Amino acid sequence: MNPALLVLEDGRVFHGVGYGAEGETFGEMVFNTGMTGYQETLTDPSYARQIVAMTSPHIGNTGVNAEDPESRRIQVAGYVVREPARVASNWRATGSLGSALREQGVVGIALPGTRALTRHLRDRGAMRAGIFSGDAAGPGADALVERVRQSPSMEGADLARDVSTREPYIVPARGEKRYTVAAVDLGIKSMTPYRMSERGCEVHVLPATSTAADILALAPDGVFFSNGPGDPAAADYAVDALKGVLDTGTPFFGICFGNQIFGRALGLGTYKLRFGHRGINQPVQDRATGKVDVSAHNHGFAVDAPADGPFDTPYGPGEVSHVNLNDGCVEGLRLLERPAFSVQYHPEAAAGPHDASGLFDRFCDLMEASK
Repeated sequence: MNPALLVLEDGRVFHGVGYGAEGETFGEMVFNTGMTGYQETLTDPSYARQIVAMTSPHIGNTGVNAEDPESRRIQVAGYVVREPARVASNWRATGSLGSALREQGVVGIALPGTRALTRHLRDRGAMRAGIFSGDAAGPGADALVERVRQSPSMEGADLARDVSTREPYIVPARGEKRYTVAAVDLGIKSMTPYRMSERGCEVHVLPATSTAADILALAPDGVFFSNGPGDPAAADYAVDALKGVLDTGTPFFGICFGNQIFGRALGLGTYKLRFGHRGINQPVQDRATGKVDVSAHNHGFAVDAPADGPFDTPYGPGEVSHVNLNDGCVEGLRLLERPAFSVQYHPEAAAGPHDASGLFDRFCDLMEASK
C-alpha cells in the first residue's frame, strides 16, 4: 500500500495509506456523520470541491451500483475513511468502492484517526486540506502545508454553474401529468425531480444561470431551486432570477442552496457555518406544528434571519419556518402572503430518512391552489 498524507491548512497532518486514485487533491475538509448512503454522498453535487471524511468506521461494505448515484459521477474532491471494506457484499453491487474511486480519479486516504480528525474540525472549523499519496506525498509536510494554504477557499466560490446541467432536459411525470415544474439546477440530486415526477409533475430541469425570463417562458405551475455547492453570496445570477419569479407570485419551493438563494432574494444575509451539517441524522423542528423531523443535510452556509417572529421582505411578511435543534440555525423560510417556501435540508430521502418527504406534497398543494 502506498503511504499517504492528509494535510490541513492549520498544519495538522494525518498519516495513512492511499485509497482510490493515487496523486493529490485539494478542497475544503468536512465530515459526514451518516452511517449509510456513502454512494449518494459521493455523487451529491453539493460536495463539489470538498474532501469528505466519513465518521462511520467501515465504508465500502455494500460496494457500488448503477442505481443509487445522485449524479453522473463522483463529485467529492477527495475521500477520507478509517477502514475501507476489502470485499463488497451486497446483492445489488456491481463493483467495489475502491475501484470506482480509482476509475474516476478520486484521490482518497484510509487512516486510523478519523475520530481525531472529526474532533479537530469540530474545534477548529472546516478548513482547506489536501490529500497526497504515492510520489505526491514526497516533498514533506511543511511544503505540503504551504500548498494547501495556497488552494482556493470555499468562501466566495461560485460552484453552482460548474456542476449544473449545460442543457435543459425533462423528467416526465409518472402517470397522469398534473403540474409543470421549472427546476433550476444549482447542483440537483437525481432523486429530487424523481420525487416530484411521482406526484404527477413534469419537471423541466434548467441550467443554473437561467434567467427569470427563461424560467417563466415555460409557463410553469411552480418553480423549484435545488441544492448545490459553494457560497450563495457568489450566486447573484440565481438571486436575480428568483426575484423575477417571486414578482409574479408563481409558487416556489427551494431546497438547501435554494433555501439560501431564497433568503438572499428576500433581503436576508447568509454566513458560513463553523463546520456545517452533513449527515442523515439532523433534528429539525417545524415551528408551526412543533413536529420534529430527523433529516438529511449537506450545507456549510446558512441564512441569517430573525427567528423571533415575522420580518419584512419586498414580497410581504416572511418568517423562519424551521430550526435546527442542535444549534438553532435557520432550516426553513416561508412567505406569509405568497406561495413560497424553502427548507435547508434534503427531503428527497437519498440516502434517507423519509420524515420530510411530505414537503413535496406541500409544494403540489401550493400549485393546485394557484391554478
